[in-house]
Amino acid sequence: MNGKQSAGRGAVDEIKEGMTIGLGTGSTVYYFLEALAEKVANGFTMTGVATSQKTIDLASEWKIPMRALNDVAKIDVTVDGADEVDSELNGIKGGGGALLYEKLVAKASTRRIWIVDNTKKVEQLGAFPLPVEVVPFGWKHVNAYLSEKGYRPELRCAADGQPYVTDAHHYILDLHLQSISNPEQLANELDHLTGVVEHGLFLGMTDKVIVGYPDGHTDTLNK
Repeated sequence: MNGKQSAGRGAVDEIKEGMTIGLGTGSTVYYFLEALAEKVANGFTMTGVATSQKTIDLASEWKIPMRALNDVAKIDVTVDGADEVDSELNGIKGGGGALLYEKLVAKASTRRIWIVDNTKKVEQLGAFPLPVEVVPFGWKHVNAYLSEKGYRPELRCAADGQPYVTDAHHYILDLHLQSISNPEQLANELDHLTGVVEHGLFLGMTDKVIVGYPDGHTDTLNK
């Protein structure tokens, strides 16, 4: 067992019969979905709401019942990963490109749980590049502004060298910041920048973090 697996499988204990569950995206969430599918195969009832097409495809393969976000009034709990998380339970998400849908699902959730391996715990956010989702129309002008600010943006590309396109048909600019001394200020700036759809700063948006370790044990960080 590795840290991702111990965190992912450990989160299944948070799920109760009949819940509507937000299903995150990423390599740690894979293990959560795997464990959830085992429960469903044994008769456990729940409804999932996915944050990405990748998660929809996995859920379909593993016969996890799913509904669209627009078809549910609320989500009881969302389980998702994170690329970085600090001691205040603020995080960077979007390394897998699903930040917009992840934030929409998180906002609709009563409770939010992140599952990470121990390498994702940091003293200060920013070593992981900060994803900024932008509309393709005029993206170079947004890129130029972010460059002038010293944020070192880089257009995310797919394996074929073409721009990576999100499920919502946007591009992603990854900001290579090294460290973010004031996440709230940066989030506010990006929130008000025309052409930016969403950013990967998730501030005050989780209630619990389950941290998995290579030896199989987990720690829990609470607000």
